[in-house]
Amino acid sequence: MPTSPDIVDEIWAVTTGEAGMANQALGLAEAVAERTGWPVVQKTIALPRPWRWLPMHWVPDPLGKLSPDSDRLASPWPRVLITCGRRSAAASIAIRRASGGQCFTVHVQDPLIPPRYFDLVVPPRHDGLSGPNVLPTRGAIHHVTRAKLDQAAEQFRTGFEALPRPWIGVLLGGSNRTMTLTPEKTRQIGEQLVQAARASGGSILVTPSRRTGEANTAVLAETLQGVPHQLWRGEGPNPYFGILALADYLVVSGDSASMVSEAASTGTPLYVFDFGRYSKRLARFHRELREERVTRPFDGRLARWDYQPVDDTREVAAVIGERVTGTE
Repeated sequence: MPTSPDIVDEIWAVTTGEAGMANQALGLAEAVAERTGWPVVQKTIALPRPWRWLPMHWVPDPLGKLSPDSDRLASPWPRVLITCGRRSAAASIAIRRASGGQCFTVHVQDPLIPPRYFDLVVPPRHDGLSGPNVLPTRGAIHHVTRAKLDQAAEQFRTGFEALPRPWIGVLLGGSNRTMTLTPEKTRQIGEQLVQAARASGGSILVTPSRRTGEANTAVLAETLQGVPHQLWRGEGPNPYFGILALADYLVVSGDSASMVSEAASTGTPLYVFDFGRYSKRLARFHRELREERVTRPFDGRLARWDYQPVDDTREVAAVIGERVTGTE
């Protein structure tokens, strides 16, 4: 192993490919790139059995254990490596060692191993992780930026303008390990949205996720028939960023910390609807944002309020930029 490996001015975003993990790593990498000017390289890896079952600091020769279809991880190493998700941690540890500590390693989320194996660990604060190199965030790291919102606003404004304002933007998730979105619950959500639209004289803009399911989406479409609305059904570009950019109010399902965090970065009045029992971690996430008056529970009524946008991604990027370049 070389003792003085080559280091290049690059930022690698390395994950095992899950969309949520990849978006967080890439979003933080892009934010660091804004400060450093270094290019971002996104890589996807896979760690096969039985190694994926081990604590990641126990995996011997992790780079040699990666599946053949993994992207290549080899010298020259990047100045900054950002990983997200438990199974990408082994590669981070190996690259940090191979680079002689010259690659600054950042792990997003709780790696479920001691934080000392990384230069910086960035977990959500509701994980309760602490340490000298731990930087907790209020919400999830994400890839929403002002530039992307401005671009989406230009793309979708014309399509929204035929609908009366205020525009009530809805980001709808779906079932997870502790919560189940049923057609009955979806109908209740739809009825509350109809109430809000009628009371305000506005309209509803909805984008469902893959987890929403066709049955729930169909029920929502039926429930919204009586008010002006636009419901994305998978045809044409997803208006997700357009809704974030242009909505006068945002209503987000509470199953996804990522969607709530992305919405909270806009500063738009943000309501969260609860359709099931949260895990302890997610319950703490929602409780803290409500106590800080960032979000409010949705009951079909609308009001305006101000809060400081939650911008964890750029705050963490500033810390990383200062650490690797020595400048703020």
